[in-house]
Amino acid sequence: MVHTASLVENEPLLSPALLGQLERMELISRKIFRGRMKGERRSKRKGQSVEFADFRNYVAGDDLRFIDWNLYARLDKLLLKLFLEEEDLHFYSLIDVSDSMQFGNPSKLHYAKQLAASLGYIGLCRSDRVKIEALDGATSSGAPVFRGKRSMARMCDYVQSLQSTAANVTLTDAVKSFCLRNRGKGILVLISDLMDKTGYEQALKFLVAQNMDVYVIHVLSQEEIDPEILGDLKLVDCEDGDIAEISVSQRLIDKYRATLATFIEQARDFCSKRGIVYTMTSTERSVDRLVSRYLRHQGLVK
Repeated sequence: MVHTASLVENEPLLSPALLGQLERMELISRKIFRGRMKGERRSKRKGQSVEFADFRNYVAGDDLRFIDWNLYARLDKLLLKLFLEEEDLHFYSLIDVSDSMQFGNPSKLHYAKQLAASLGYIGLCRSDRVKIEALDGATSSGAPVFRGKRSMARMCDYVQSLQSTAANVTLTDAVKSFCLRNRGKGILVLISDLMDKTGYEQALKFLVAQNMDVYVIHVLSQEEIDPEILGDLKLVDCEDGDIAEISVSQRLIDKYRATLATFIEQARDFCSKRGIVYTMTSTERSVDRLVSRYLRHQGLVK
């Protein structure tokens, strides 16, 4: 693989036009999680915010301040007022920074950064707790937590600074390291090309065990989806240096496409059986279209 760069990668991760679209969206969880701080979303749990939800019968020990005395005067019943509680959501985005993610124009890594920043900004607009982390196997919990729209610039600078690592860390080991260091519940989005010789299955099993709302965004470059190469070639694996000399014919290209289609279908089936929402995308698909159309259809945003 040859690492390529693009002028697009020198531009800001989030353009003003994209920011305008993202501000109108909201991250949605399929599960109910208890937030650590008050946020700007309505929980299905009953709490003590200012928005009225329902009544229930008074039980000994309940706070007398929430009894509706007007109803008691009319019905001679002690009824407690319930309110919808506002809570924050934990949003995690894990970016695969292995060498294979540097392939393409723009690179898959740049696409992953833009996507993670876009989803993170949606969370910031709703005062969610946003944490974006590179899957480099680091044992520290150095990735910062961002909260509030004022954190947007710091978040983008941090995401832009993420680079591939020279360490030969497997996807499984990197995800396991993350799971051991992070116990918060919420939405987790893994952005990866899933290209790991040891496989991706065990890594996804670790994420499922965290009891989070897990999404996998499978990113491939258009060159990988529809290669236009023929003739005698020497292929060098960008991650471990393995070399293979091949003669590329149309027949071999057809076999490659069939193998890739099987790989994608197996990943989709593996995720579906474990309650993970899977989405495959090409780097040619704009991030705003992926978020506003495809991820909205998948239920991650609204």
